[in-house]
Amino acid sequence: MTEWQWCSFAELSPHELYDVLAQRQHVFVLEQQCLYNDFDGLDLAAHHLLGWRVVDGRRCLAAYLRCLAPGAKYTEMSLGRVLTTKAARGAGIGRALLAQGIEHAERQHPGHPIKIGAQHYLEAFYASFGFVTISAPYEEDAIVHVDMLRPATIL
Repeated sequence: MTEWQWCSFAELSPHELYDVLAQRQHVFVLEQQCLYNDFDGLDLAAHHLLGWRVVDGRRCLAAYLRCLAPGAKYTEMSLGRVLTTKAARGAGIGRALLAQGIEHAERQHPGHPIKIGAQHYLEAFYASFGFVTISAPYEEDAIVHVDMLRPATIL
């Protein structure tokens, strides 16, 4: 079972922030062997979604993403730093994470599309959530990406 937690940067406890940054480094820098500056200044204004699981009696971060308001990164709102930890992969938590992220983003900023810079190999995954590819493949931080857009949902 996954416990979902939405919070602002200021609401993250020091331990939660440590877990988020440690997992982002582990997944994006170590696993993907990608040297990049994770501290891009966008976390302070983001809403953060943390997915927690209890493993051997210990609460562990299993999934994470951040939601940015329109204008913070793109003209559209954005989801980013989407990750599922290695230990949690293969159980559908990534799908649950993205569904939660989209729902929250649309509630926070109704009537706005969502733009993402997706790793190219995940293009079909994001397309299954209604994202449409809007750019040719491009390299960012030595990984091939595509820009994708999910049209605004009319409520």
